[in-house]
Amino acid sequence: MSLRDYSPIASINNPREHCSVFADGPDDEVQDIGCFLGLVQGLRHFLKSIFQTGSAAPVAVAKKPRNRGVIASILCCFRKTNNSNNNNNNAQISCQPHVPEENCNSRPSDKYLLPTVRHQDMNKKCIVIDLDETLVHSSFKPINNADFIVPVEIDGTVHQVYVLKRPHVDEFLQRMGELFECVLFTASLAKYADPVADLLDKWNVFRCRLFRESCVFHRGNYVKDLSRLGRDLNQVVIIDNSPASYIFHPDNAVAVTSWFDEMNDTELLDLIPFFERLARADNVYTTLKTMSESPSSNAPSS
Repeated sequence: MSLRDYSPIASINNPREHCSVFADGPDDEVQDIGCFLGLVQGLRHFLKSIFQTGSAAPVAVAKKPRNRGVIASILCCFRKTNNSNNNNNNAQISCQPHVPEENCNSRPSDKYLLPTVRHQDMNKKCIVIDLDETLVHSSFKPINNADFIVPVEIDGTVHQVYVLKRPHVDEFLQRMGELFECVLFTASLAKYADPVADLLDKWNVFRCRLFRESCVFHRGNYVKDLSRLGRDLNQVVIIDNSPASYIFHPDNAVAVTSWFDEMNDTELLDLIPFFERLARADNVYTTLKTMSESPSSNAPSS
């Protein structure tokens, strides 16, 4: 074999076949030395060709995950909505939980989230009420008819969050406060949700406010674990637009449609008779099941 026909790749893969380039004698020892030198020389040529021509196979490099942004992490999500009643494609805030870096459950599992029941609520059931897209809709884009504008400070910069109230939310909350021990439970951060609740709850309906740190992060979702409230589960009901929020206790849930900006919406108003009946029931499980199966029960569809 001539040096012109020598292939460094072939020399590495089949050293004895190509070692004659470096050792011409029949002696085995010389032949072995020649093979070794052939490997070394072949490797040198191969590495040289990589750096000079860039002809080596591409190396897979893991992409860094995109930075979701600090603003997006304030609420339970920040995504584009495709609501038919919304004529723009601007990013809106909704309640599909984003994937965090770690479990948001920071409380010991053996402690309850709620304090002892107040005397005036002793004979009432507990209703857990969601915030975003159940009672209000929020956006970082200016809204002309916003009910509230909430300043939220992020890394030293104040951002304005524009909040729309769902129609009939005032009547709904006032009546729920008369019927139930009311708990606000949201996957949003307190720096946003707390001031919104201050403006929304005119009657001090919410006995307690629970935020993202009270959730359990489970398979990419912020879950509201009702078993950690410190109340009998057969006396607890949750109203939420996101099924992922009550995935641990679906039999305790009343599902509502997500609300964005439809001003003719009457769902909260329509639910009041349903909750009036539920408040008088002995057990939420049997009552929710019966009401959902009965066409004349005024129960919401799941």
